[in-house]
Amino acid sequence: MSRILNVASVAAVGMTAATMLLLAEPGFASDLAADANLPAIILPGADAPADEKAELPAEAELPAEASPKIQDESAPAPKPAPETADSLADLVAATAKPADLDSELRCLASAVYFESRGESLAGQLAVAHVVINRAESGRFPKSLCGVVHQPSQFSFVRGGRMPAIRNAAQWNNAVAIAQIARDGSWKNHAPGALFFHARYVSPGWRKTRIAQIDNHIFYR
Repeated sequence: MSRILNVASVAAVGMTAATMLLLAEPGFASDLAADANLPAIILPGADAPADEKAELPAEAELPAEASPKIQDESAPAPKPAPETADSLADLVAATAKPADLDSELRCLASAVYFESRGESLAGQLAVAHVVINRAESGRFPKSLCGVVHQPSQFSFVRGGRMPAIRNAAQWNNAVAIAQIARDGSWKNHAPGALFFHARYVSPGWRKTRIAQIDNHIFYR
């Protein structure tokens, strides 16, 4: 009889050990925890937890470089990228006129207004680029106003002074074209041009012809 009891005891111990090994398999506990309908499992001889919620370990302190960065709400938000206009006319319409025109922008817009306000927007843009190209070429004054006011270059400048602006809508277009040309935000159809004249005159220039836009012929 004692031998039978010993065998039974060994079998019970074996079953208990098998149960503990099964619970100790990696992933088994997490699978159980994933099903909220399963009851808590308490091994024989183990004390029941005082609270159903297990006490979480203290959160480890992160190094300084790993700490999450808090955005400074006082810092200005980055400006969105400008939208691409479908046409030069759309870009002109979307270009806001500055409250105060700096002298360089005013000189450039004046050249556009007085030399090409009757031309298409592409023709006006080409005229604006002639002024900019001259200022950057090293062959003319380095400032836009210096280029525009250079003697015997632009006929609308008389005695170092410009005429009065008489058409507000065309002036606003000229200011927008000047901004677009200075920013380089639209393709110029007379790239590298330093000179232009009306097509009804023949100055006999020995220069490289680049393009004809409306009533102007452009050279470099």
